[in-house]
Order: sequence, then structure tokens, then C-alpha cells
Amino acid sequence: QVPLVESGGGMVQAGGSLRLSCGASGRTVSSYAMGWFRQAPGKEREFVAGISRSGVSTGYADSVKGRFTISRDNAKNTVYLQIFSLKPEDTGVYYCAARGRTNWGSTYYTTESEYDSWGQGTQVTVSS
Repeated sequence: QVPLVESGGGMVQAGGSLRLSCGASGRTVSSYAMGWFRQAPGKEREFVAGISRSGVSTGYADSVKGRFTISRDNAKNTVYLQIFSLKPEDTGVYYCAARGRTNWGSTYYTTESEYDSWGQGTQVTVSS
């Protein structure tokens, strides 16, 4: 497992933007496929976006396509989630996740059980 730390959450108005960051303490994120999940109040945690180790391949939940962008800067040991056009339904705790034992190329993962490590989460609150 790898210690993950998210940052960048906050309270914003609908239509605003945020960039979430995820770093790995003491480890190299390039060794992992990465993902972002979120959990809204009273709901189960859900997949938001995933990215392969190389960054070549990305995938998104249908509900966020066109508004969310996942990216990684392996040189900075950081994975990002850029969020545009925020909606109140985007409110929740956003979690970063890492999956080892994966190839360098184009594989990303979309389910919780495929990830080995999780951060503590960062709160995003969108007001209407």
C-alpha cells in the first residue's frame, strides 16, 4: 500500500472550478495506476475518473464526462483532477486511489476493489 494525500477541496459556487491534487508520501506515483472516487452524503462511494500509469489512457464516469479531467505529472509525483462547471450534485468527499501490479501502458481501473490504497479524502462542497 502507498500513503496518499489529497488536497484542493473547498467550497465553491455552482459553475466554478477546482483542481484536486493527490500525492504519494515516500513513493513514486508512476508505479501506480490512479483513480478518483467520490462519496456524496448518504450515498455509496462511486468511481469518477481513472488514469493509467503512463497517463496515455483515461476513463470517466458518464456523469462527469466533459467536465472532469484527470491527469498526472509523474515528475512531480502528483495526480490531478480538474473540475469545471461544478454542480451541487458534485458535492462530496473526493478520494484518491492507487493500484499497483499493473502495466505501464493503457490500463486504468474503474471499481473500488481494483485499488490497493486510498487517501483520506478532500471535501468538495458546491452551493447553488
